[in-house]
Amino acid sequence: MSPFPASAPPAPLKPVAYWLFACSAMILLMVIIGGLTRLTGSGLSMVEWAPVVGWIPPINEADWQNLFAQYRQSPEFLKINWEMDLEGFKSIFWLEFIHRVVGRLTGVVFLLPFLYFLGKRRIDRALAWQFVLMFLIGGLQGGMGWYMVKSGLVDNPHVSQYRLTAHLGIAVFLYAYMLWVALGLYFGQRQRSSNLPKHPLLGRTMALTALIFLTLLSGGFVAGLDAGMAFNTFPLMNDEWIPEGIFFLQPAYLNFFENIATVQWNHRLLATVVFLSVSAYWWTTRRYALSKPVAMARQLLLLMVVIQVTLGIATLLLMVPTPLASAHQTGAVLLLTLSLFLTHRLYHAAS
Repeated sequence: MSPFPASAPPAPLKPVAYWLFACSAMILLMVIIGGLTRLTGSGLSMVEWAPVVGWIPPINEADWQNLFAQYRQSPEFLKINWEMDLEGFKSIFWLEFIHRVVGRLTGVVFLLPFLYFLGKRRIDRALAWQFVLMFLIGGLQGGMGWYMVKSGLVDNPHVSQYRLTAHLGIAVFLYAYMLWVALGLYFGQRQRSSNLPKHPLLGRTMALTALIFLTLLSGGFVAGLDAGMAFNTFPLMNDEWIPEGIFFLQPAYLNFFENIATVQWNHRLLATVVFLSVSAYWWTTRRYALSKPVAMARQLLLLMVVIQVTLGIATLLLMVPTPLASAHQTGAVLLLTLSLFLTHRLYHAAS
């Protein structure tokens, strides 16, 4: 017998939507902090997961010495940071600690209100199962985070670019899924009527959203390989449109995931396609009568893609300064958010 009610009594669902918006914001914060841990080299400072007692920070000198002793056994300390003292360790520890605690807090902020809404019968069975799926994806995200960190604790003190991209992709997918459901609850449109004709812009907008997500994932490989530290010229890559060695690795498909030149070239190409696609989308949709929120999101989408491309070029030319690189990563999620909002509103709109 299902633990969830088959139906819920009529009740305002906007409080549920606000809760999901808050959870989405926390996931975005997690993505930002996660990017900062990568950029500052803090991600391998904690060599144990400790999901239960990991809430408690070091509170005395003995705690710090114990954690530092653990870190001194790690490949990162032995091969890169062998001259680091305790104070230097503290400077990289705190960011990773905050990242993990915010992740656990996000789980609590999600779970407790869910149980409250369920107990008050504010949500029906179909909605409850969607929330269970979100919670499971969140758990998968946490597990993938530790699986990613473990890849840098064996021999090579660098995390796998595959695992890093998977970690980022799951987080952004969960953010998008949560935001989609929240928008449906906020606007009172949980399900699309089968009798509603598709908006003529829906297909184009969905394709644009998928392209932005793919470009974001390609950025994960750039980050995982530190590919932004090479070919710091634009628009050419060291005086070439297509750099030498772009298919150096065999078999050839490995170049798209493990060759620094190819990975950066792919990201540049995808980013250019996104910029041109958004610009064309904005120009060709001027003749459509759009609702005020959709029209505003359309304008913001164009503005955001200009900002995002500018941030990306500046990050590359200046050799990945942390503030710019973090802003570039955040901009990618915001660009996806606007495209997702457009997709959602057009999905529930008639032609």
